[in-house]
Amino acid sequence: MVKKKVFNVAVFQQDIVWENSNANFDKVEKAFASALEGRSADLLVMPETFTTGFGDHMARQAESMYGPAFDFAVSMAKRYDAMFAASWTVKENGKVYNRLHCVRPDGSCVYYDKGHTFRMSTEASQLARGTSRPLVEWRGWAIRPAVCYDLRFPLWLRNSADLEYDILLLCANWPGSRHEAWTTLLKARAIENLSYVVGCNRTGTDGTGISYAGCSAVIDFKGLPLTEPSLYTEQVLYASLSAEALKNFRDHWPFNIDFDTPASLWKQE
Repeated sequence: MVKKKVFNVAVFQQDIVWENSNANFDKVEKAFASALEGRSADLLVMPETFTTGFGDHMARQAESMYGPAFDFAVSMAKRYDAMFAASWTVKENGKVYNRLHCVRPDGSCVYYDKGHTFRMSTEASQLARGTSRPLVEWRGWAIRPAVCYDLRFPLWLRNSADLEYDILLLCANWPGSRHEAWTTLLKARAIENLSYVVGCNRTGTDGTGISYAGCSAVIDFKGLPLTEPSLYTEQVLYASLSAEALKNFRDHWPFNIDFDTPASLWKQE
């Protein structure tokens, strides 16, 4: 498929209503209805566990793959003719996953199960880890999905020497006390992978008292921000990604030719 020349992204830095899916569905609907009036989007992005928030409740609140959250995602994708990307917990074959769903307007979905569950919380004991790293193709753009803690693991998110993905997509509940790490790592992942990075983080305070600064961002392949979020504020960020600018940069600075592979890291001259 020919890559769409301008790819528009809308990122909802959401103040998640604690353990209340219906209230969060309503909030998402209203936020995009306001933010996208007169504008189009190719990708709508929510934070991690956007239906309930991140905490000890995640396993017991998990849905089936095609439950209410999936139905809502399809409805939003159809309404805006856009891919709807969001994480919520799913129970499947006796296990629970923190699953990032990338849902197209026709109802088709590519999903990613969080590969690094956060061991400094109860997530690692509640939820199973994903083992695959799928690519999502949408309007000619290749997207690599990831969730929150995955951001700290560059080998897991590493682009190939062939530059298999154009956008690294992160959905998160990353606490405000560590927001400098979040913003720094988003830029690092963009620079080292010669890709755009879309990072959607929640804001507000959750039901356990943890505060989130937001700091959602769309970063270009040079590590430069394309958005200016307000800290601790619920908002929709909007950015346009240029296929031409990405190609020109990659052609002029083909750093990927010298990407290390696991074998080359240990090769002795």
